[in-house]
Amino acid sequence: MTITTFSAREFNQDTSRAKKAAATGPVFITDRGRPAHVLLSIEEYRRITGGLDNLIDRLGLPLGVEDVEMEFPRSHEVPRAADVS
Repeated sequence: MTITTFSAREFNQDTSRAKKAAATGPVFITDRGRPAHVLLSIEEYRRITGGLDNLIDRLGLPLGVEDVEMEFPRSHEVPRAADVS
C-alpha cells in the first residue's frame, strides 16, 4: 500500500492524479501542511467499513427490526417560556 500526500491546492489542480493514486492506497489531502482529508477507492472504503450500507447494519440490530411499527403518545403539555432567572 502506497500513501500519497497532496496539498489542497495540488488536489484541486489535479484531481484525476489523486484518484489514480487512490487506486494504490490512501491519499492524504493537507490543509496548511496538516492532514485534513483522506481519499480512498470505494473498494478500500468498503473493506474498512465491512461493506455495511445502512444504519440498521451499522448498529448491529437484528434483521427485521426495520419493520417494527411504534406509536409514540402525543404530549398535551403546553409549552412555556424557560425560567432563566
